[in-house]
Amino acid sequence: MNGDILFLAHRLPFPPDRGDKIRSHHVLKALAQIAPVHVGCLAEDAKDAAHKGELAAIATSHCMPRRSKQLALAGIEALGRGEPVSFSAFRSKQLHDWVKVTLAERNIRAIYVFSGQMAQYVPEDWKRRLIVDLVDVDSAKFEAYAAQGSGLRGWIDAREGKLLRAIESELAKRADATLLVSEAEANLLRERAPGSRNIRALRNGIDCTQFDPDAATPASQLSDDGPHYVFTGQMDYAPNVTAVARMAKQIMPRVRKELPQARFHIVGRAPTGEVLKLDGLNGTTVVGEVPDTRPWLVGANAVVAPLTLARGVQNKVLEAMSMAKPVVASPEAATGIDARNHEDILVAADDATFAAHLLQLHDDPAKAAKLGEAARNFVKTEMSWPAMLADLPTLLGLADGGARDAA
Repeated sequence: MNGDILFLAHRLPFPPDRGDKIRSHHVLKALAQIAPVHVGCLAEDAKDAAHKGELAAIATSHCMPRRSKQLALAGIEALGRGEPVSFSAFRSKQLHDWVKVTLAERNIRAIYVFSGQMAQYVPEDWKRRLIVDLVDVDSAKFEAYAAQGSGLRGWIDAREGKLLRAIESELAKRADATLLVSEAEANLLRERAPGSRNIRALRNGIDCTQFDPDAATPASQLSDDGPHYVFTGQMDYAPNVTAVARMAKQIMPRVRKELPQARFHIVGRAPTGEVLKLDGLNGTTVVGEVPDTRPWLVGANAVVAPLTLARGVQNKVLEAMSMAKPVVASPEAATGIDARNHEDILVAADDATFAAHLLQLHDDPAKAAKLGEAARNFVKTEMSWPAMLADLPTLLGLADGGARDAA
């Protein structure tokens, strides 16, 4: 590629241990195989500093200021500027200055913006290649929050959704390509952004070498009588909180009516107070943050994803499938994964069906094993990261689709 790439991400792409960071991590690695990459991102906390060396090893240059602005202050700034709160929250003068210098001193051929709020760092007069990876249609997510909420919280979410919708539409018109994590998300943005240039799906993949059932031993907490059902995810993320509450309060009572010994384990960092209150309810255990989710996945009898609000492809579902586990998921959680219902995955539209699937898996271990094996075969064949990212050179304007010269 004749020129370098500027990669802007709202979070450090290391370690790849949550949905957005998994995607940005693999995209960055693929970009670095194409051309020298300069990375601008924000650090969430002091833990991110421990991974700065990994960023330095892959980036030709980088800037990673700490995101320390309190949300309340970001909200006040956003009101004064007439902008989304998320834009104010991820604004950094240090990063703005670094981008300006990098564009002036380096031969940047293309800018890859990961997450819409990072588009604020792209100069208005930028005329070369611009790729915007929105991942999800965030405006639709906030509109859904607003519809479910009320009072001040509902007003804030409605305002965020309205402002983000206008920005997403403008970005889709400006960018050479606007990427979404699934065809469903891409179609949604096409409807909301008439006159856009090139909206397309770039699906998430899965590292089947890392998520290999032979590479982990079951967590000791799963050694007693089960069945054991596991949910993994960031536990201060509202859709995940709603999902585990649904599982503990509505689905588990149906399961435990037939299987009193059934257990449900919530695995993930930063559980909210609402999540912590579920501990002990209907066989529920709040595990919290763990260094590695694979022992919990491999030891589960089934992995559950009862999300009622989900945007894009759920990495938690792909990880469980790669670990050869039977997965029972809501239609929302299964969106963007072209797995076959009843062959690679079980999709349940309501609580009764969800519980029935779990009971059937317990009653038929052979079926459960077959479903898990089919799930792993599906993701290995259809959803590897190299396959998902094969079009990146073309998106970046490389006619030959070539890669960076290793020399």
